[in-house]
Amino acid sequence: MEILNPAGWPRPKGYSNGVAARGRVVCVSGMVGWDAQGQFHTDDFVAQCRQALENIVAVLREAGAGPQHIVRMTWYVLDKREYLDAGAALGAAYRDVIGRHYPAMSAVQVSALMEDRARVEIEATAVVPD
Repeated sequence: MEILNPAGWPRPKGYSNGVAARGRVVCVSGMVGWDAQGQFHTDDFVAQCRQALENIVAVLREAGAGPQHIVRMTWYVLDKREYLDAGAALGAAYRDVIGRHYPAMSAVQVSALMEDRARVEIEATAVVPD
């Protein structure tokens, strides 16, 4: 995996501008902050993000992959301000689950998610080297 951050560009915080990789592609559909039984335990934004990330790691594990293989993530959030204000706590939760691996990422504010109680939905693409 090669991280692509062009020389002279400002260093991104918490993500990379691009990633190049070869291998088996693993696509993880949007994960929300519920447990393995589809139950929400909190409406707290950071706690739901942590659970969604843990769900991504569980799906990756099924493919023999781990967080280090993630090349792209897309975050769908209901409230841009909630996401931005969560800064330090969200970063800590991310590092606890994913580590210090920062793939290409996008974050998008949406008007609603399919699960009414969800505050965030995160999808991921991973590439496991051949």
